[in-house]
Amino acid sequence: MNGNEEWLIRMNGITKIFLTEEVETHALSGVHLGVRKGEYVSIAGPSGCGKSTLLSIMGLLDAPTDGEYYLHGHPVAGLSFAQRTHMRNREIGFIFQNFNLIGDLRVFENVELPLTYRNLKRAERRRRVEESLERVAMSHRMNHYPAQLSGGQQQRVAVARALVGRPAILLADEPTGNLDSRNGGAVMELLGELHQDGSTVCIVTHDPRYAEHAERNVHLFDGQIVDEDEAA
Repeated sequence: MNGNEEWLIRMNGITKIFLTEEVETHALSGVHLGVRKGEYVSIAGPSGCGKSTLLSIMGLLDAPTDGEYYLHGHPVAGLSFAQRTHMRNREIGFIFQNFNLIGDLRVFENVELPLTYRNLKRAERRRRVEESLERVAMSHRMNHYPAQLSGGQQQRVAVARALVGRPAILLADEPTGNLDSRNGGAVMELLGELHQDGSTVCIVTHDPRYAEHAERNVHLFDGQIVDEDEAA
């Protein structure tokens, strides 16, 4: 497929096979997917259909068994481990279902963590952290520890951590999975606000209510895209 430069993310024929005890599990089978700058895309489908595997490949946490993946028009297949780590740190912000905050670090330190791998002065790191926490309305909790926060507050901190590096795309893997409906709705509203402000967002969810927040819905089943539709 030509024209990869038109896409922030472009996947062509992505396949992922897991081998366990001589059993082949085809998690993804020939997936073609593109995400343009500024889009809000949801990847929906039942448990076990390959959603999280696809997001892991998009986020450079895993590599496909076959197929082509372009980020900003450049192929990632030939990147070394160090190059992939560098690109992941600078281009991709992750939001996980389980928050993945470090319990013995304060909120400020959790959000600052991605910036410690960059050559930024302390004052610049602090400015970015404070800006990100303010954006998710968590500035007043910057000196608290994760255990002192509710689940909804922890997820807001996780969003701030994803934002602090000013990534090209936010990847959210079931970000409401461990939240009640009120907090889940609040996190989805926050993602919608970030998108309205210009962020590119790709969210994995099995909940059709949250998939409807996106501009474009991609439906995955048994490792294949079976349908795509635009928001009304």
